[in-house]
Amino acid sequence: MKQLLLASLFTLAGFAAVAQQKETRTAKPDPAKKLYTVEAACGQCQLGLKGKGCSLAIRMDGKAYFVDGTNIDDHGDAHADDGFCNKIRKANVQGEVVDGRFKASYFELLTGEQKKQKTN
Repeated sequence: MKQLLLASLFTLAGFAAVAQQKETRTAKPDPAKKLYTVEAACGQCQLGLKGKGCSLAIRMDGKAYFVDGTNIDDHGDAHADDGFCNKIRKANVQGEVVDGRFKASYFELLTGEQKKQKTN
């Protein structure tokens, strides 16, 4: 009886672990796909999107989209002075718009040095 209970417990733990896996972004951009430089910020605080709480969004070609595939908290404190809720930042992204949301396969927040290199 103890073995059956123990086996059941490990099986349930295994299912719970698998259920927690998220879609992951790639560490490097795919050279076969277009790389976009976009504005990134909190959709509600900076880009005028409706929603609850603070969520990562991008503005591409003048239109704002919530982002799936990465989270606002994956890129530092959103409420810091340079955080997404207080400042619009630049990012390089790859992905596509699906059902009004940007599905990111790659997301890299640009630093000051990277932005200077892009403009030179």
